[in-house]
Amino acid sequence: MTEITRTFDLLTYAEAHFPKEIALAVKRNDRWESFSTADFRKHVDEFSLGLLAMGFEKGDKIATISNNRPEWNFIDFGMSQIGCVHVGIYPTISDNDYLHILAHSDSKIIIVSSEEMYTKIKPLFDQTPTLKEIYTIDEVKGVKNWNEIKALGVKREDELRPVLTERKKAVDPEDLLTLIYTSGTTGLSKGVMLTHRNVVSNFLLAHQFVTYLNPGDRALSFLPLSHVLERVGNYLWQSKGLSIYYAENIETIGKNMSEIKANTFITVPRVFEKVYDKIINKGRELTGAKKAIFFWAVKVGDKYDPNPKKRSLVYNMKLALANKLVFSKWREALGGELKGVISGGAALQPRLARIFWAAKIFVQEGFGLTEMSPIVSATNSFYPQVKFGSTGIVPIGIDVKIAEDGEILCKGENLMKGYYKEPELTAEAIDKDGWFHTGDIGEIDENRMLRITDRKKEIFKLSGGKYVAPQVVENKFKESQFIDQLIVIGENERFTGALIVPDFIFLHNWCSLHKVKYVDNVDLVRHPKVIARYEKEVEKYNAEFEKVAQIKVFKLICESWTPESGDLSPTQKLKRKPIMIKYNHLIEEIYRGDQNN
Repeated sequence: MTEITRTFDLLTYAEAHFPKEIALAVKRNDRWESFSTADFRKHVDEFSLGLLAMGFEKGDKIATISNNRPEWNFIDFGMSQIGCVHVGIYPTISDNDYLHILAHSDSKIIIVSSEEMYTKIKPLFDQTPTLKEIYTIDEVKGVKNWNEIKALGVKREDELRPVLTERKKAVDPEDLLTLIYTSGTTGLSKGVMLTHRNVVSNFLLAHQFVTYLNPGDRALSFLPLSHVLERVGNYLWQSKGLSIYYAENIETIGKNMSEIKANTFITVPRVFEKVYDKIINKGRELTGAKKAIFFWAVKVGDKYDPNPKKRSLVYNMKLALANKLVFSKWREALGGELKGVISGGAALQPRLARIFWAAKIFVQEGFGLTEMSPIVSATNSFYPQVKFGSTGIVPIGIDVKIAEDGEILCKGENLMKGYYKEPELTAEAIDKDGWFHTGDIGEIDENRMLRITDRKKEIFKLSGGKYVAPQVVENKFKESQFIDQLIVIGENERFTGALIVPDFIFLHNWCSLHKVKYVDNVDLVRHPKVIARYEKEVEKYNAEFEKVAQIKVFKLICESWTPESGDLSPTQKLKRKPIMIKYNHLIEEIYRGDQNN
């Protein structure tokens, strides 16, 4: 793969090694629309020529806010092959975040996907003097369209084609490729500067983790391409010769997966948990022998070990039967040809990985950060390079060590250049010896297998001096069918507490079965029978932890947490400080209520 040193070299590589009729596809207006490798090249070059016609220079910034679609690739490669810098922005952040990123990034123009996004961004565009123009990808009446940029290039192609050739040659692997703004769970997001070498080295290194995928296989894409994992995965699939299909939206993943018979996809644990919950809820709707067989198979899967020497002959016979009777139907529901799933962005419940491996679907967990482009470690598709509860093997080419306080430190070709216009923050993150301080606590064994235990900044101390690692507790409790989300609290308090968001679909079904009547979710979370059931659930999972980490008092929340509500980041991580402020009255009840006086 020495031919690929810059991201846009992927297209040249594809033209030489696996040109195809369906390089990229998207479902819109209820039909799949596809683009060949030749179409891909045509759109990319036309966009590059158009930018040259507009006077764009190497290093100029261009912002995009878009759903996943083939045009994102045309725009991405089109700007990068003339040395412009892509500022990809999440479609679900707040107005304040948009204003910060648009101004801080020095973007010259912005390209948005749709009329809805244009309506949202236009007032913010008007407040950002560095932005000169706004374009849409969809046709919107009275608004400039990205096709107009391409048309400028086509008009002057004879003149500008030699310029494009020279500009492509002038792009160095060490040149800045992108600014990716971290999701900012604590404060204003930082612009991570990644070069072509950072990103290319990372997706080429990732080939060792997806040897089961072959040219012509199909990947479904639905995580935002502004998310570093999905973006680098998008490049990875292209470098492997896969066809990439972009889902309609997050709600149609299952349907789209079946339609294309997907072989792989990238997800975050939150989405994967919902897929699993949907399967289990289908099982609960069964009756009699079918229901008994379904949950017998689940119990068999829960005991799966990736080490074949730890699986007895009797267990393997049970597993084969479970696959024939139950898990084969799971695979069929996911399209029937799914080989492997990559999960990142947060810790995955070991139980989920275990049961899908039992069902002959590789679920590969990794550890990464935007600053590391992003992969630091990953589990492989074969033993011994997989261990449930671990984030996998640190590959050769990336250096990891554990600091005295347990923090994970990293080095490698994939380490960012720094934070844009933030030299002080860069110096805080990367020490004088070149080690990046991840902020994560973990351990690495003699086989380079890495395990994350918590975020350094999220571990808190109770008033008695004992420490609690909240993520470990949260991840275990989320195995419960009753719990959608929770945040573990207790800093400087006498005991550990929690705010719990019920899985309302599951809870509503439970209430129907147990004849619990309620008006709405506000009424529901106050119902004595519901609270008693959650007390039982908390007691069950508390048994897994030492006393200091056990949840003594909790409050049920009557609303779901989403990026739109401001409680989760765009990558589905808890925004702890905003949640603590929003529910301060409930936290006061937990620690200052009459029962705790």
